[in-house]
Amino acid sequence: MTATGVGASVRRKEDFRFITGKGNYTSDINRFGQAHAYFLRSPHAHAKIASIDTSKARKLPGVIEILTGADLAEDKIGGLICGWMIHSKDGTPMKAGAHPALAQGKVRYVGDHVAVVLAETLAQAKDGAEAIEVAYEVLPAIADTAKTQAAGAPQVHDEAENNTVFQWHLGEQAPCDAAFAAAKHITRLDIVNNRLIPNAIEPRAAVGEYDSGTESYTLYTTSQNPHVARLVLSAFIGIAPEHKLRVIAPDVGGGFGSKIFIYAEETVCVWAARRIGRPVKWTGDRSEAFLADAHGRDHVTHAELAIDANNKITGLRVHTVANLGAYLSTFSSSVPTYLYAPLLSGQYDIPAIYAEVDGVYTNTAPVDAYRGAGRPEATFVVERLVEVAARELNLDPAVFRRNNFVRAFPHQTPVIMAYDAGDYDASLDKAMEMHDVKGFAARRSASERNGKLRGLGYSAYIEACGIAPSQAVGSLGAGVGLWESAEVRVNPIGTVEVLTGSHSHGQGHETTFAQLVSDRLGIPIDSVAVVHGDTDKVQFGMGTYGSRSGAVGMSAVFKAIDKIIVKGKKVASYVLEASEGDIEFKDGRFSVAGTDKGLAFGEVALQAYIAHKFSGQDLEPGLKEGAFYDPVNFTFPAGVHICEVEIDPETGITTVDRWTAVDDFGEIINPMIVEGQVHGGIGQGVGQALMEGAFYNGEGQLLTASFMDYCMPRADNLPSFNVGMTKTTCPSNPLGIKGCGEAGAIAAPPAVMNAITDAIGIEDIAMPATPQVVWDAARRAGRLRKAAQ
Repeated sequence: MTATGVGASVRRKEDFRFITGKGNYTSDINRFGQAHAYFLRSPHAHAKIASIDTSKARKLPGVIEILTGADLAEDKIGGLICGWMIHSKDGTPMKAGAHPALAQGKVRYVGDHVAVVLAETLAQAKDGAEAIEVAYEVLPAIADTAKTQAAGAPQVHDEAENNTVFQWHLGEQAPCDAAFAAAKHITRLDIVNNRLIPNAIEPRAAVGEYDSGTESYTLYTTSQNPHVARLVLSAFIGIAPEHKLRVIAPDVGGGFGSKIFIYAEETVCVWAARRIGRPVKWTGDRSEAFLADAHGRDHVTHAELAIDANNKITGLRVHTVANLGAYLSTFSSSVPTYLYAPLLSGQYDIPAIYAEVDGVYTNTAPVDAYRGAGRPEATFVVERLVEVAARELNLDPAVFRRNNFVRAFPHQTPVIMAYDAGDYDASLDKAMEMHDVKGFAARRSASERNGKLRGLGYSAYIEACGIAPSQAVGSLGAGVGLWESAEVRVNPIGTVEVLTGSHSHGQGHETTFAQLVSDRLGIPIDSVAVVHGDTDKVQFGMGTYGSRSGAVGMSAVFKAIDKIIVKGKKVASYVLEASEGDIEFKDGRFSVAGTDKGLAFGEVALQAYIAHKFSGQDLEPGLKEGAFYDPVNFTFPAGVHICEVEIDPETGITTVDRWTAVDDFGEIINPMIVEGQVHGGIGQGVGQALMEGAFYNGEGQLLTASFMDYCMPRADNLPSFNVGMTKTTCPSNPLGIKGCGEAGAIAAPPAVMNAITDAIGIEDIAMPATPQVVWDAARRAGRLRKAAQ
């Protein structure tokens, strides 16, 4: 390991420009002659559009054009798509309603796009939108996930009877029923996984541009996967052929899943640029983000756990209703199905699992992937069930977990996944030691003497990252492959440019990818540049989500470097007049085995381009190689998080007093960046557990549409985290790494809720566990009187 190579805690190279205001975000981009876009959005959750009168608005100063769904239809611009086909258990395909970028005939949620005003300034565009007169025929709306399939509920899409998109299942029902019939004990739990609204620090934005000379388009956008955006906009929506459409995702200030998708706004901006012959710029505000960015979670679940006389889990049954919102977003159908149910085995050896998932429409914003995407929902079900079962059986929750851990690898679960490597006992042991679980009883007694309640909660999570291989996900309905690409370009003086199809929006790729190159080629980290986010520079890639950039994206870089080294040896053999088989490469130097003859990496690079020594030989000049990497399996990060809370029963205020996280991420490139990812994930998970929740009323109006009503975690809501690592090397990629970006958000919610329920003594406490919710639970449990005594 070098000072800046693999395993070193190198400070992020990219942070200098961010903290000095030198970043280049989409909203920083201004094109000559640009118009400003503002979207008129529906104030109703469900209504027919009887008419749209734009005559007054068109007369206002600065208004250039107003476009509606009729204009989209006139230009034959297709609707937004869902890229993952799910079939119901009867074999029928999911019921996908049309999703035009501007509403055509009907609006289906508050915030739906009705028209776009293009004006000289943003203020003038807003004035224009206010002057548009829309006649709505308001229809009954449905926003309650649990009630949307009920007889007589308003129909969101005519294509989907009872608002049911699909009725999907996984696992075998008969063995599961047999396990329950033979069980000594059954734990039953009704669970709501609360709806969340992503709030990246940078709102979404788009700039569309059309060049009439080349008949080509450019879209600058806040995207986690610009290549897939180009693919969808060209092949499915019909904006332009791929070679006539360039998509650039510059610096992106956070995504967390919400910027994976192709939205109406960027579609309209790039299309409208041609309509008016001028660039079109849109920057969303926070209110628009609350209303129209894809939301996360929103599951209603009934789950049951079967346990035998030896306290072994023998079966798990789950029925989930998953709210998909008013339209199917880009990957929404995969989240409550193949990213959820295959993780229901958790870290446990469960012989029989059967899951049923109903995906449903409601008159709410579309729901799609949000940090963890399906894995947090699965972990919450499993870890709450396991915790409650242990309590019902009067067992130590750690002992019950340990009694059911998977210990032999590879391990085939009954729900698709084949775990390749892990040591769950090691993580539990280390977490309990680091947390001082043995001292918990004394700390609880001290809290009680002060009139407080103290609880401890475990979360033994597992996740599946680096979604792959392409053949497997294709067989499950994915519309794209999930490989990754890389190109390594060595310049004549030995500096290196890495072009990756991954995209960085806060993960530190410009540092970690450079660390890998520095380590493998033996060159300074400052000699490496990482290029991403531009479809004209990087041929094709699949972007960043699902903790895939390390395991998949960096593995592609690794393979390309292998090719660089192979060619470098050929160049060195000609220059050094030695057999290629005698050339060794180590620590940035090519040398002839057993001699002191050698060349530094930069010298070989120069010779590759001079090409004097091998002109006419079977070797091309230059030193540039590319690679595609398609993994053979998911990676399976796992770990144990322990949360300890102290509750004031008289106010319901919950204080997270201690947090221990022990994770197995396999080999680690940059420990500091990994720890930062863990911290951020825990923060988001604690936010979900204690304060974040999106709520609609019966008319489909979003009640939590600003930070006045939607509370985000702050520094003083979190303790100093005690973070540790264990390691089992991942066998499915050449780097042995597993992925770390979502672990904290997956592990945290059940850890918090297990701690709160432990403190209060009842299980019926819903997220978000706000002070009001916790106070009411303490009242119901009789803890107010006991604490007062």
